[in-house]
Amino acid sequence: MLQYVLMFQKIKRAFYFPVASYFRFWARIQLRVWNPRIIVITGSSGKTTLLHLIEAQLDHHARYSHKANSSFGIPFDILGLNRKTLSLFEWPMLFFLAPSGAFKKPYKEKLYVVEVDSDRPGEGKFLGKLLRPEIVIWLSSGRTHSMNFDSSVQSEKFSTIEDAVANEFGHVLECCQRLAIINADNLNIIKQTFRTKAKIVKISKKNLKSYIVDSKTHFKTTTNDYLINALLPRESFYSIEASQQLLDDLDLPFDPSFKRFSLPPGRCSVFKGIKNTTLIDSSYNATPDGMKAIIDLFSDYQTKTKWMVISDMLELGNEEKEEHEKLGELLNTQKINKLVMVGPRMIGYSLPKITTKNFPVTSFEQPKDALLYLKENLAGGETILFKGARFLEGIIEHLLNDKEDVKKLCRREAVWQKRRKQWGL
Repeated sequence: MLQYVLMFQKIKRAFYFPVASYFRFWARIQLRVWNPRIIVITGSSGKTTLLHLIEAQLDHHARYSHKANSSFGIPFDILGLNRKTLSLFEWPMLFFLAPSGAFKKPYKEKLYVVEVDSDRPGEGKFLGKLLRPEIVIWLSSGRTHSMNFDSSVQSEKFSTIEDAVANEFGHVLECCQRLAIINADNLNIIKQTFRTKAKIVKISKKNLKSYIVDSKTHFKTTTNDYLINALLPRESFYSIEASQQLLDDLDLPFDPSFKRFSLPPGRCSVFKGIKNTTLIDSSYNATPDGMKAIIDLFSDYQTKTKWMVISDMLELGNEEKEEHEKLGELLNTQKINKLVMVGPRMIGYSLPKITTKNFPVTSFEQPKDALLYLKENLAGGETILFKGARFLEGIIEHLLNDKEDVKKLCRREAVWQKRRKQWGL
């Protein structure tokens, strides 16, 4: 069985860009018909939150590539194609509808804000050449989907995974036409700036004067005070400042309260749980940088009793052991009341790094066992952070006080519900 799975994955990788090129061909025609000003958000983590922050400012003035950031998703968004079931049976109709999407009535908005991922070699170049963005915002670059870049390092094309990943995002920067807003504190990004002729605006953490998080997040900078009705990690300072730089460049009014902002599912959403608990749901993804940012946020979060439920990071390839060991060392320093670890990587690599006696640790290979433990051992009143892969949203689903909140969790599509059921959730 494993042999057939590996064979299927190899075939899928081989045909990924040839098939995506078909949809890119038609999408390029529609872009010429539409002719929007294109603003690209790229980087290893924090892209979707930044897109929502910008949407809170621009509102109806722009169209946004919600749930679309790949070599397939972005052409689909441009062409007006939608995947509803995420099944193979949708593909014939998608192929059939693509040409009509190329010549459809264009979207009315003249700004297009696009989230661009580069989770495999070639994707940044593929999407950069399609979009040719006027403005690029690139605030993070680190080990994400690094499994896909192992071969680039092994062939000695790049000396490190970080270099390989940054080079791929750099293709997007290279295609930038006018303005690039970047993180001045990320050396991986800085090393790629020679590739663009666009004007560069740098954002530095030295401009952040204070950061306070409780039920809201308060950022104080050298130029502004921001009080945002959401939980945001300290690193979101870069996104806040980038939003202001963008609005200033577009000569549009800026709202420092971001009153229209709402977090997308699985990014620090807060729910009331059973037994008067508070559930902080950050289950959407699990990159090394993202894990650290959310754990640091929880460290600053003001509450009486803190529990963490932390699970595996996936798709890290040869860096898997090292990154999980680093995660274990970070968790070892936390001031919490309980740590629940989920997944074989957490048990094999992170758990041995937990040497502190300051809090008890419980570990489970399967999420269903972690769910049973939580149901049986929560005393009431705890604040619980959920971060990592391995279907943590399935655990949260069963701990919600209001079952209607299930609609606000991530991965609600039928294919994900089926997979959670297979995992006992």
